[in-house]
Formats: sequence, C-alpha cells, structure tokens
Amino acid sequence: MTFKPQALTPYLSARHYFGAEQRRHRESAGLSLVQLAGIVNSSKSTLARIETAELMPPPDLPDRLDAAFGTDKHFHGLYQLAKREAHPDQYQRFMDFEAQAEVIETFVAQAVPGLLQTEEYARAQLGLTEELTRERVEELVNARMSRQDRLRSARPPLRWAIIDESVLRRPMGSRECMYKQLARLLEQVDTPDSKVQVMPFGAGAHYLLGGTLTLLTLPNGSTTAYEEGIEVGHLYEDRDSAKKWRRRYEILRANALPPAASAELIRDAMEDYKPCSTPPS
Repeated sequence: MTFKPQALTPYLSARHYFGAEQRRHRESAGLSLVQLAGIVNSSKSTLARIETAELMPPPDLPDRLDAAFGTDKHFHGLYQLAKREAHPDQYQRFMDFEAQAEVIETFVAQAVPGLLQTEEYARAQLGLTEELTRERVEELVNARMSRQDRLRSARPPLRWAIIDESVLRRPMGSRECMYKQLARLLEQVDTPDSKVQVMPFGAGAHYLLGGTLTLLTLPNGSTTAYEEGIEVGHLYEDRDSAKKWRRRYEILRANALPPAASAELIRDAMEDYKPCSTPPS
C-alpha cells in the first residue's frame, strides 16, 4: 500500500500554517522526514507531528529550519505568531505588552516568575495541572521558554522581581531541579538588567499575599498592570488602575530584603536542595 501523507489545513491557525510550510519546503528540497530530522537535529516523529499541527514547534527549531532551507527569518516569523496560540486568549494581550516593555516588574508569592524559570522548573510547575496531557505541558514549557528569548537580546528589558520566601522553601520538582533553579535565580539577583528581592516571612502579611502582580512599563512611558489569581488574570490598562497597583508594588519593594540580603537567603535555601555526594567506597 502506498503511503499517503495526512492532508493539512494550513489556514486554520498559525500553528497549522507553520507545519504546512515546513512540509512544503521539505518536499521542494526533496527531503524525507528522516533526512530533515538529521539536518535540524530533531526526530522524525517530532517533525511529523509539527507538520500536522499536533505539536507546537520547540523554540530552537524555527532558526534551524531557516538555516536548512535558506529562508532567512520565514520560520522564525511564523513561530512568533504560532507561539501565542499556546496561551489562553486573555493572556495574549499581556504577552503583546510584555514583548514591548522596557521595564518588567513582578511579584510572585508561590513560584519563581516565568521569565526567571529554568526549563525543568517550568515543566514541574506546569505538570501539576492534572488535565493537561504530556504534549500540552511540553507546548506550554516551550512557550514559556520562548518568552525568555528577548532577555538574551542586545537590548533586554530591565527585570525587577520580588518573590515571597515560600518560593524558596517549597520544593518544586526534584531536589536537583530546585537547586538549579535557585542557582539561576542567584545569578540574576543584582545585574545591570535584573534585580531580585525576597519578601521574608518576618515581614508579615501584605496585600498581595497569595497573588501575582506584573507591571509593564512601555516605550511611551505608560504602565500596564496584570494581576493574576489561581486561574483568572486581569489586565489593567487605564492610568488610575495602573497607579493603584504601582503604589502597592512600591510598598512591597520597600519591605522586601535588598538584593544582597536576598542573595544570602537564596544561598541558605539552596543548602536544603544541595545534591548529596556519595562517599567513595
């Protein structure tokens, strides 16, 4: 029986169009899935599922496809559209603002902010949602990691993160996962582009306890606030609301530990997750 490739629906979404374009360029180049997999350092099954839009492309694949096909930034551009589809509709406008922001200020009470997460930590957190399939978790992990691409650009935004001490003390994933995540956090405590402060238990209760707040300063100087609960988030674009959330954030900043003391607390927490060394026999 002759194998017939599955019919594609390129105009259903950006993800479908990405897959259809991958197949079109692959077939024009006379390459099989196995041959293309060898060129772009992927697997046949992954590429096959991307072509049929069953799987979101991993963030490092578009540039490798552009290099393989000589398509400049064609696949890179398609991925910028497709990756937004991995997020709920109400989150997409926030992502648009985040991509433009010159300053990103966050407070998180329960987990490391997404822009500061390692891939392993993100996978452990997203995997807590029972109704998500493994494939869907991987899509969300890839989407979250892709948000960090801008941090490695020539002009990254200034990030200022305030995290609750509980983020350091509550394990997420394995001990190794937590150790590596806190090590990554430590690297970003006090750099020209990143500041991290810890809100210690000793500071007591505060208004944002249990919630998440992000303030985005846009190129025109305006501020957008995004407040998020367990399953619902709200974007505040009007000036008065943004000022209200700015005031609350500044109170948190004033009561949090300065970067140097925060670094010491992070190092202390890392001791709880330090890998155990096996003594020589």
